[in-house]
Amino acid sequence: MKVVYADNNATTKVAPEVLEEMLPFFSNYYGNPSSMHLFGGQVAKNIDNARQKVAALIGAEPEEIVFTSCGTESDNTAILGILRANPRKKHIVISRVEHPAVYNLCTYLAQNGYHVTELGVDKNGMLNPDELSDAVREDTAVVSIMYANNETGVIFPIEKIAGIVKQKGSVLHTDAVQAVGKIPLNLSQSSIDLLTISGHKLHAPKGVGALYIRKGTSISPFIIGGHQEKNRRGGTENVPSIIGLGKACELAKKCMGEEQTRVKQLRDRLEREIVEKAPDAIINGYKSPRLPNTTNISFEFVEGEAILLLLNEKGICASSGSACTSGSLEPSHVLRAMGVPFTAVHGSVRLSLCRYNTSEDVDYIVEHLPPIVRRLRQISPYNRDSKFQGQVSASHHC
Repeated sequence: MKVVYADNNATTKVAPEVLEEMLPFFSNYYGNPSSMHLFGGQVAKNIDNARQKVAALIGAEPEEIVFTSCGTESDNTAILGILRANPRKKHIVISRVEHPAVYNLCTYLAQNGYHVTELGVDKNGMLNPDELSDAVREDTAVVSIMYANNETGVIFPIEKIAGIVKQKGSVLHTDAVQAVGKIPLNLSQSSIDLLTISGHKLHAPKGVGALYIRKGTSISPFIIGGHQEKNRRGGTENVPSIIGLGKACELAKKCMGEEQTRVKQLRDRLEREIVEKAPDAIINGYKSPRLPNTTNISFEFVEGEAILLLLNEKGICASSGSACTSGSLEPSHVLRAMGVPFTAVHGSVRLSLCRYNTSEDVDYIVEHLPPIVRRLRQISPYNRDSKFQGQVSASHHC
């Protein structure tokens, strides 16, 4: 069966160059980088080289990069580390469309003595910086706002947000898992204090991530153990994956132009032709700045899960939202926050491309997706001509 992979916001393939770079560290260079002997020391030097590559991609200094196991760990380290370093401050500000790695953590914290303010977004998925300014208080320990949304690709005005947070005297963390490698970042000219990176979103392996910590930012370690990562993250380093992340960041820097041009052109054509062939399709967040690879499309009067199942039969890999929530039957919290109509919120599909996708991939998706939507609408009891449709809309309370 032909396979077209269009779920790159969930995970990406490991780049061949990344795998090749990693392999020697499973066999020839297996020393512990914390060891005193030269055999381990040469591994430590390669970790330092990988750290430089990660820093170069985001315009940071190598000593500002801490390697972690994933984006979720980086998010948790940033938020909990700031809270522990500032125990008298009990207030956190987030958006309603954060990834579960931030949103669910803050829900837990709200049940355990912290006050969490959730900022809404408009129908285009955009956050209002003025509302953020009003939300930050003297007891605000940290503001955590994602750089770009994982479901819609909407890019928040992070630099403006960073300026507001700095003026208010608080700390800004941003989950940039979806942004890093797709759009240019230069933290040397930014007021961002902490930034999250995940390897498997930019063609590195799963199980490795990084946290940028601006020089001078006071943060307590999340994992306490040995002296690794300058006492900021205990635990023996996942050397092969760290090497892979470094190589992936090096490649991402070289391929940034392709993400901004060819990949964006593929995404734009995909949207245009789907909308032409599937009436009532809604491109969620299309009026806002978006990542060049991501589209989130809602189809009225059908179920997104049914679309995905039929796409899967054709070998097309897509998703209905975040991979971390895809097992839930609840509609996307992101689309609900945007006020997507009830007739469409359950029928959303996310298609996310990468530099390995081709024009033929887009042709194949366009060939099969609109007929699937038409087929499902014909058998749906909730289509525009159904006597049930009005009852469903009237009973909606989301």
